[in-house]
Amino acid sequence: MASEAAPVGAAVGLSAGSPRQTVWTRIWGRAAGFFFLFFVRNGYVVHDSFHNNSKREMIMQNQLSPLDRRILRLLQHDADLSAAEIAEKVELSQSPCWRRINRLQEEGVIERKVALLDPRKLGLGMTVFVDIKLSTHGRRNLEAFEADVVGYPEVLECYSMAGQYDYLLKVVARDIAGYERFLRDHLLQNPLVQEAHSHITMSEVKRTTELPLE
Repeated sequence: MASEAAPVGAAVGLSAGSPRQTVWTRIWGRAAGFFFLFFVRNGYVVHDSFHNNSKREMIMQNQLSPLDRRILRLLQHDADLSAAEIAEKVELSQSPCWRRINRLQEEGVIERKVALLDPRKLGLGMTVFVDIKLSTHGRRNLEAFEADVVGYPEVLECYSMAGQYDYLLKVVARDIAGYERFLRDHLLQNPLVQEAHSHITMSEVKRTTELPLE
C-alpha cells in the first residue's frame, strides 16, 4: 500500500521514545504490510511469531501427499463429485477417501464449496479494475475503508497494494452506465477516497479458481 515519503523520513530522525515516531512507524508499517507494522513495534517477539506461522504453513504443505493433491485437483475442477466418484478416480477405497476429504476440510485446506455463476448470463458483462488512493492512511481510516468495501456487492475482490495506490478493486456491473452509478454514488462519495482510476476490461482471456497443485 502506498505511503508518503515525508512522514516516513520524518520518523527516522526522532528519538526512540517519541510518541510521534510510534505513529509514523505504524503508518509506514501498515502501508508496507501487517508484518512490518508489528515488527517495528515489538521487535523479535513478533518476528518469531511470523516465523512460526510460516513454519506451520510449510509443515501443512509438506503434509499434503500426492494423493491429497490429486483429490484437491478433482474437487477444484468439480466440487459436485461424490466421495465414491473421487475414490474411484484416485484408485482408493471410499472410506479412506472420505476421511482424507474430511481432514482437508477440518484443516482449512478446503475452505468451502460454492456454485460458480456466469456473470454474463446474469447481465453482469462488465468487469472493471479500480486503483484506489486514500486521502489519509491512519489505521482507523484503513479499517473503515475496508469495512465499506466489504459492504459493496459490486466489489468481488479487494487487495491492499504496495506502490502508488493503496487498494485494487475488482468490480462487476451491467454496463458502463451501471459502473458509473456505482463510482459516483458509492466510491467517490466515500470521504476516505482521494483518487479512483478505472481500467475497463475489453475481453476475458482466462478466469479460473483452480490453484496450481504440483
